[in-house]
Amino acid sequence: MAGNILALVTTIALARALGTADYGELARMVSVFTILIVPATALQAAAARDMTLGRLGPASHAIATLQGWLVRIMLLTFGVLVACMLLRHQLADLLQVSQPWAAALVIPSGFLWTAVALQRGVLLGVGGYRPVAMSLIGEQGFRLLFGLAAALLGAEVGLIFFCSVPLATIPVIFMTGVLTRRRLGPSDRKPIRVGLRDLASRNPVPVAALTLFAVLQNADVIAVGHFFNTTISGAYAQAAVAAKGVVWIAIGLGLYLLPEAAREAAKGVDARHLLGRTSALLMLVAVPILAIFAFFPEQILTLVFGDQAALAAPALPWLAGAMTCLSISYLALQFLIALGRRSFLVLLTIGAVAVPVVVAIRDSSLESVAIGLLILDAILAALMLAISFSARTAGEHSFADGEAEAFALAEASAAAEAAIP
Repeated sequence: MAGNILALVTTIALARALGTADYGELARMVSVFTILIVPATALQAAAARDMTLGRLGPASHAIATLQGWLVRIMLLTFGVLVACMLLRHQLADLLQVSQPWAAALVIPSGFLWTAVALQRGVLLGVGGYRPVAMSLIGEQGFRLLFGLAAALLGAEVGLIFFCSVPLATIPVIFMTGVLTRRRLGPSDRKPIRVGLRDLASRNPVPVAALTLFAVLQNADVIAVGHFFNTTISGAYAQAAVAAKGVVWIAIGLGLYLLPEAAREAAKGVDARHLLGRTSALLMLVAVPILAIFAFFPEQILTLVFGDQAALAAPALPWLAGAMTCLSISYLALQFLIALGRRSFLVLLTIGAVAVPVVVAIRDSSLESVAIGLLILDAILAALMLAISFSARTAGEHSFADGEAEAFALAEASAAAEAAIP
């Protein structure tokens, strides 16, 4: 929660410092980054689970294994950086970013963040919740400090992205590394041979589902940049941030829903009541938010973001409705992951592909885009709920009790990173 508050402060501070037009460009880069870090949740969850179940051996072996993983991640990040620098102009066109060198940093930043995820996964596996919490808060604090300092010094948007994302990630890697060594002790240089590829293959369905959800949550900000000018697309990005408040609630509820549903399903108990209960709690929070956004959209955007954010005021209520529907889909996603189902991935894939199509079809105004997204997300939520409430028992690939707990904890701390662009 503290990390999310700091992230929100960073977002508002940078939006005000940059102005609406430049913030739209920053938001597109950060939106791609938030999509890229979701697959790292698979590694984080797998590391937490392997550590919990003793697959990484004693602490001295586990820290040696972790160090080997980090070396590989750094080499992979460097290779990706070289490739992206060669393709920087194409990436800049794709992301609608004015500085090609900045566009080239987006994908490597996602790979670099994986180092943080692996360290947090190992810490979660030994019950190091306090060090993980310190790491989450530290990361958002560095982003605020470095990003705002660059903005106040008059840096261009590309340099602000560099300071607030990849540069801010580096001290977090060192900070989390110190916390990990303090918790696990020194390395004995005898790693257990668990490769990153093996680690990544542990949770293929959850990582695919969460990545597709991240695309559903962020692809519209990227697509709008292709069909509207910089000021209008920047205002849309600011409205999208405001509308995502309900998603943070869904992430917290999902932390409870996934392990509880897995536990009840493993006992042969019908777990659908848990999805109904968490959905009702979500709506209890969402309805007042929707009412406020419906009656005071212009005032809220102006108060929070200033500048020309009010240009997106007509779209805000519809965007909030779309994010509420998307949050319902997120809870259904967590429920189906707990039960080991896979068929819902087809729906998420169709929805992710449909987002830029909706933006392209309804490009007459931001309000029209938001209404189109609301229709899409409402259909998706209805279908996800239909699949969920028709699933009474655990499937072949359902989580065991302890595995669900480990995955939910790892997933939640990583999902918090992607909640606020």
